[in-house]
Amino acid sequence: MPARPELVLAGSNSPSEDELALPRPPGVIRRFWARHPLLTDILIAVLALLLTLPSVTLRSATDAPIALWSLILTGILSVLGCVALVWRRRWPLAVFVIAFLSSIVVTPDVNGTVSGPAALIALYSVAVYRGSRACWTALGLGTAALALSCGALIWIDPSSAIAQINVTVATIVVLLIAALAGVNVGNRRRYLLALIDRSRQLLIERDQQARLAAAEERTRIAREMHDIVSHSLTVVVALAEGATATRDPVRSAEATRAIADTARGALAEMRDMLGVLREESPLVPLGPTGAASVHDIIEAARAAGAPVTLSTSGTPDAPAAVRLAVLRVVREGLTNAIRYARDPSYIRVILDYRAGTVEVTVENDGAPADAPSEGAGLGLQGLQERADHVGGTMEAGMIRAGVWRLWASLPTEGTPGD
Repeated sequence: MPARPELVLAGSNSPSEDELALPRPPGVIRRFWARHPLLTDILIAVLALLLTLPSVTLRSATDAPIALWSLILTGILSVLGCVALVWRRRWPLAVFVIAFLSSIVVTPDVNGTVSGPAALIALYSVAVYRGSRACWTALGLGTAALALSCGALIWIDPSSAIAQINVTVATIVVLLIAALAGVNVGNRRRYLLALIDRSRQLLIERDQQARLAAAEERTRIAREMHDIVSHSLTVVVALAEGATATRDPVRSAEATRAIADTARGALAEMRDMLGVLREESPLVPLGPTGAASVHDIIEAARAAGAPVTLSTSGTPDAPAAVRLAVLRVVREGLTNAIRYARDPSYIRVILDYRAGTVEVTVENDGAPADAPSEGAGLGLQGLQERADHVGGTMEAGMIRAGVWRLWASLPTEGTPGD
C-alpha cells in the first residue's frame, strides 16, 4: 500500500494506516508526491530555476542601465531561492525569506517582467506547512518590503514610476493568489490530519476499553469461580475427612450423600454461571442466577460438622445484587471458619436488616493467629470488590484473641443493578 505524506504521528502505540483503513490518495501525481517528497521538491526547485533564469537573462538584454553587480546579485539570489525550495517543508519561513530577496533587490525591466516563481512556491509552502497566520504575516511583510523597494526605485529613477508600480502590483497580486491557494490547501491538509489523529485516538481508546473490559471480566469470573469452588471443595474435604474418620457406616453413608449433594450443587451453580457468561446481552447479572439460599449454605456447613447458628432480624428485603452479596459474604465467612478455625465451639451468622441497609456478620472462635484478614486472599478481595460494587463496606480480621469476624454493611436502597 503506498505511503501517505506526513500522516504518521508521534507515538509507538499509534495504529497504522491499515488499521485506519485510509483511502489511497487519488491521481498518479499525488501518489508520486506521497511516495517521493524529497524528489518532488528537487524537481520543483529545478523547474523554478528554469523559469527564473530566462527572466534574469532578459533583464541583462534590456536597454535599462543595469550594473554588472546587480546582474550577478540577481543570478545568485535567484539560484539560492530556487535551491532553497528543496527544504520548503522543513523550514518554510526561511525558504520564503531567501526566495523573496530576489523580488526586492532585482530591478524589474521596463517590459514588466516579474521575478521567478520561487517566492510564490515558498509562500504557498508557508501556508501549507506552517499555518494561515504565518502565511498572511509573511505576505504582509513582503508587501511592505515591495512597496519600500518600489518607492526607492522611483526616487532613483522617476521616469520608471509607472513600470515600477505595475510590476510591484502584479507581484503582490500573484503572491496573494499563491497565499490564497496555500491557505486553502493547508487548511484542508490540517483538517484531514486532525481527522486521522482523532481516528487514531478513537482506535487507541477502543483498544484500551477492550483491555479494561477483558480484565474486569477476568476478575469477575475469578471471583465467581472462587466463591463457588472454594466453598464447595472446603465442605467436600471436611465431609470426606469425617466419613474417613468414622467407623459408623450410617454416618459414613450420610457424609457420602452430603458430599454428592454439595458437589451436585456446585456443579449446578457452575453451569448457571457459564450460562450467564455465554449471554450476548451486555447487562448480565453479577453472579449465577441459580445461587443457593443462606439456609442451604448453612445446612451444608452443618452437614460438614461445623457448629453454625443463624440469627436473622428485620425484614429480608433487598435487591438481587445485595442478596447475592449477602450469600457470598456468608459463604466466604463459613469457608474460612471451616478451613482455618481449630475446633471452634461456635460459628455465628447474623443477618440484621435495617432501614436502608443490611449488616452481615460471620464470627467464630478457635481462629489461629495467622487467620486471614481484610485484603488477604482472593476470597476476601472478591468480597471487597462486591461490596464496593453495591456501595457497601466490609471488614475482616481478629477482633480479640482466637475470635475472627467477617462483617459487611450493604445498602438496600439505590444499589446498582436494582
